[in-house]
Amino acid sequence: MKVVTAPVSAEKLSNLDLVLQCQAGQSPEKAAFSELLRRYQSHVERVLYHLAPDWQDRSDLVQEVWIRVYRHIKRLQEPLKFRGWLSRIATNLFYDELRKRKRNSYPLSLDARLTVEDGEMGWEIASETPGPDEDLTTREFYDQLRSAIADLPEVFRTTIVLREIQGMAYEEIAELTGVSLGTVKSRIARARLRLQSQLQRYLDGD
Repeated sequence: MKVVTAPVSAEKLSNLDLVLQCQAGQSPEKAAFSELLRRYQSHVERVLYHLAPDWQDRSDLVQEVWIRVYRHIKRLQEPLKFRGWLSRIATNLFYDELRKRKRNSYPLSLDARLTVEDGEMGWEIASETPGPDEDLTTREFYDQLRSAIADLPEVFRTTIVLREIQGMAYEEIAELTGVSLGTVKSRIARARLRLQSQLQRYLDGD
């Protein structure tokens, strides 16, 4: 006698299995895709928030991200890297839109050499819904960090988000933004200094 097993609901599948299900047919399986969207919606929203905090139409961009994911998920060759691939789609969409808008750059000199020791910094952004183990002080600090990033000039903000939040390599950022490697390093260094200065004032109680 053949035993018929009931299909596993999308909510119980791993992220990898959801991606594989979406890649299996001619078009993404609806239940699996809806579950992927549910799990990663906040991630897409955070990426676009940090890149474009002053854009009023970010919800439209979030929707467009998922349209692109739906259309191109079968092209993803490494399903385990879905989250990074999703971040890249959101970032590319942001830059596509930025080029369309032809927004004016801030009149800042970015060519001056700035000698800093290129160490890694822990600018990881906490979730919008902190866990119960995070106390009030920690939440306040991350609120200040988000605010400090949002206040950076656009060229600094986008570069520091790509580097410190999305973890892109300097070379990837240079290719994506269309500037030299030296300019990328200069922008990141200056952004770090601005963030350090603003957050230090907060920590000092000013």
